[in-house]
Amino acid sequence: MAHPGLSADQALHAWLEHLAHERRLSPRTLEAYGHIGRLYLAFLQQHRGEVPSAADLATVTAAEVRAHLADRRGGEAGLSARSLVQTLSAIRGFHGFLDRRLDLPNPQIALVRGPRVKASLPRPVSQDQAIGLLQEPGADPDAEPWEAARDRAVLSLLYGAGLRISEALSLRRADAPLPETLRIMGKGAKTRLVPILPQVAEAAAEYLRLSPFPLAPTDALFRARRGGPLSARHVQATVQRLRGRLGLPDSATPHALRHSFATHLLGAGADLRSLQELLGHASLSTTQKYTGVDAERLLGAYAAAHPRA
Repeated sequence: MAHPGLSADQALHAWLEHLAHERRLSPRTLEAYGHIGRLYLAFLQQHRGEVPSAADLATVTAAEVRAHLADRRGGEAGLSARSLVQTLSAIRGFHGFLDRRLDLPNPQIALVRGPRVKASLPRPVSQDQAIGLLQEPGADPDAEPWEAARDRAVLSLLYGAGLRISEALSLRRADAPLPETLRIMGKGAKTRLVPILPQVAEAAAEYLRLSPFPLAPTDALFRARRGGPLSARHVQATVQRLRGRLGLPDSATPHALRHSFATHLLGAGADLRSLQELLGHASLSTTQKYTGVDAERLLGAYAAAHPRA
């Protein structure tokens, strides 16, 4: 039921606590939602000339939400259509929480429509390009052999096991040597089992053999040059340097290796349900994007090979 005297800021904090502890969203997502929520409340305060209470949020009109989105699009942020859709999604989620948990429904929010966004397909690299990234001895000429082995092991987990960067970097010393099947905790604290190819296990074993750092079982498996846990930024920078060396397009990113894992398995005959389990997608519709990717690849091959294409 509604809580008299509750401020809009307190309601926002309650929503973020719900997302953190019940929905178990990632810290990065929570930070993004918190930023969107604070900007939304600041707009309402400026627009109405007073600090809004939680009860005031039930009286927000569709026109006010549209005005806020227009302000975000035309302000210093200059948000893209896709970012505006994400902003509206967060605002809807916030009002949904107010309805369910605080008995503060607002049917006006359902009247707001976001901008249309053209669906974009993942852009995987080819098998040859993926293998080239894995076989390149190292992106940094000053790197030690153990660092090159580490980078190869991380990239092998992205392409050979379909892990997200965060999932690969969350592995602990106790996880290695990598077993034939690895238990991974992904988004939303959902656990899945991922088969590990011998080549991926060998890359991780070679890194461990060369690594100069003694690690406790609970320590992060992959270490930076000075011994701290390896960062996602390092992995991204490594791939950026490698693709420059190999002449690969800008679409060759660490996440593209995960896309490639999915696309190449699909092309080899994997079914969507199995692929959904391997990738840790909550919805099959997310995995279905890869059918479009594979269709594009087949059409491209047809156009290149067929004499009448």
